Amino acid sequence: MSIPTQMSLVGFIASAPELHFTRAGAEYCRMRVGIEQWRKEVDGSFTKLDPTFHDMVTFESTARETYARFRKGDSFVASGYVHEFEIDGRQGSVIKDEFVARKIGHNVNKTDYVVQRGRHAADRSLTAVPQPPAVGL
Repeated sequence: MSIPTQMSLVGFIASAPELHFTRAGAEYCRMRVGIEQWRKEVDGSFTKLDPTFHDMVTFESTARETYARFRKGDSFVASGYVHEFEIDGRQGSVIKDEFVARKIGHNVNKTDYVVQRGRHAADRSLTAVPQPPAVGL
């Protein structure tokens, strides 16, 4: 059996997330994201290039959590898919794309944070505190 996978995107929030509502009342959150770019040199070193910028959107509960928890500059890891669509512009129709994040979290390699367990872990005991090993007397 193969492991089910999704496309992922790693980057930083480039604009403040904006929460919007559809006509039916469903939430969605839009933002611009930046993706760092690197070029591998002949000698094996890497040169940092200018980031690329893209649109990202989340829906429903992910939209609420993204809007509540993310700020401009935060590093993230998201899984989802690329949505291509056509819009009519002044010079005719244009194909655009956006990353639709089904799941999103802060990038643990670039973010300091504290985990507060218990909200979704009702069956886990939160009273046990690890103790250091006893030292010989």
